[in-house]
Amino acid sequence: MSTREGNLEAPTRHPLDWKNPDFFNEEKLNHELERIFDICHGCRRCVSLCTAFPTLFDLVDGSSTMEVDGVAKADYWKVVDECYLCDLCYMTKCPYVPPHPWNLDFPHTMLRAKAIKFKKGGTTFRDKLLSSTDAMGKLASIPVVVQAVNASLKNKPIRKLVGSVLHIHPDRKLPEYDSAKFRSTAKPRSDFAVKAGERTPGKVAIYATCYVNYNEPGIGHDLLKLLAHNEIPAVLVDKEACCGMPKLELGDLDAVEKLKETNIPHLVKLARDGYAILTAVPSCTLMYKQELPLMFPHDADVQAVKEAMWDPFEYLMARNVDGLLKTDFKDPLGKVAYHVPCHQRVQNIGNKTRDALQLAGAKVTMVERCSGHDGTWGVKTEYFDKSMKIGKPVFRQMAEPHPDYVSSDCAIAARHILQGMGDSTAQKQHPITLLRIAYGLE
Repeated sequence: MSTREGNLEAPTRHPLDWKNPDFFNEEKLNHELERIFDICHGCRRCVSLCTAFPTLFDLVDGSSTMEVDGVAKADYWKVVDECYLCDLCYMTKCPYVPPHPWNLDFPHTMLRAKAIKFKKGGTTFRDKLLSSTDAMGKLASIPVVVQAVNASLKNKPIRKLVGSVLHIHPDRKLPEYDSAKFRSTAKPRSDFAVKAGERTPGKVAIYATCYVNYNEPGIGHDLLKLLAHNEIPAVLVDKEACCGMPKLELGDLDAVEKLKETNIPHLVKLARDGYAILTAVPSCTLMYKQELPLMFPHDADVQAVKEAMWDPFEYLMARNVDGLLKTDFKDPLGKVAYHVPCHQRVQNIGNKTRDALQLAGAKVTMVERCSGHDGTWGVKTEYFDKSMKIGKPVFRQMAEPHPDYVSSDCAIAARHILQGMGDSTAQKQHPITLLRIAYGLE
């Protein structure tokens, strides 16, 4: 059989065979790592995406053979630890992903390695703590506690102490917590008539996400204002827990399954009742659109939720095509430097956020490149400098137009970018908030 360079077909994804005992066989993992590392070494197309690939290529180039067979198996973990599962190599660069016969899935092979590391007890307390977003949010947002937590985030001596104990970089700007949690203060309106379009359900359910619920509830409230302005009935998901993405990135697949068992029963009722389910955090949307369906390919409930899950701007722009979105924008936004998050890019929905901002009259400079933060990766002491290095091209491109606003669907990426830009007069605002401002809504 002849092989060919690259693919003409769209990338496809195989289910994650994590229930197979061989999935956790380290010897078989090393065999697969060597196979894909050899392909990557011969291609090197992804060298500029992140630090995982330069780490791999440096190991190869510094080996006795200058080939992958000269790299010690113990050094494979250096590559694994640099990968934060952004998925960009798979979806935007690699010519050898399925259906190519070489069947290369770099991110999910890294995920398999992380899962083995977790099973072996190789995960630190810090990493387990940072991935427990729900537990941390519940504790930190307690009214009496929240003031102390937020004050400590800005206190240099405390940050240095925390950094020395938990290895969280003292210079990383972290999101504050809000005691007025979104789920306890939200007032969705469900009294509008349901107007389904050709492409869109006429009613919406909001999955808050840990970040919106505990850190920036204003994003959720602004989303509800957009829906109400467009007379779209909305409800909150009855009960929710973390989507599981932080635990997935940690390799704790059993915890992902437990969170799935908590969330899916509530979500599937809404999906089967005809609701569009919206989340304002791209990683959470991707979890339900891609990762859970690949982990549980035969679970009909998971697949039903996948079909009902929407990015907010994917939904709003589809409503626009249906002729059901109001365009009575009143207040100009000026110049917006907009960053497309990795976990939104790989959903293959197009640049719907940019389209919505332009529809609202903004002059948009769009940057499609990884910011380098990831969920918790760029918070850690050992990766902070690397995250800032990866983000340098993004910082420069976002600053060049001297924007009025810096924005990203990923709020932590926007904070990271603004920090990297340094001295800037731009305001950080989520795209949902920008659309609310453009409508002139209070």
